[in-house]
Amino acid sequence: MSIFSPLLALFGIRKKAPTGPQERIEIFAGNLNYDMTDEQLEKLFAKYGTVRDARVITNRFNNKSKGFGFVEMVYRVEAEKAIKALNKKTVMGRELRVNEARNGKPGMGRKSRGNEARNAKSAR
Repeated sequence: MSIFSPLLALFGIRKKAPTGPQERIEIFAGNLNYDMTDEQLEKLFAKYGTVRDARVITNRFNNKSKGFGFVEMVYRVEAEKAIKALNKKTVMGRELRVNEARNGKPGMGRKSRGNEARNAKSAR
């Protein structure tokens, strides 16, 4: 942030967005304070670039935070800058864990042990 940023903002001159293709970069933000809102999460990441969406994941029954969320950013360069700056940073009394989300890549997630055993027995 330069010393001229407040002056530029006053005249409505915005910082030029990075050039290059727009992407959809999903970022995982873990160990969030349970009181953090979607708006606070968005504001935290907006310091580093264009945020398309920010959401804190909540329990569907009591609507309380589960302590993690996801942020979608437009440009990879900005997303990488945000990840580097915010990972292991203390925010609202908690040390954040920030990295690129693993969106359903093959081999990720839980394996169903119960069905494998059942299917093996029925194949005999």
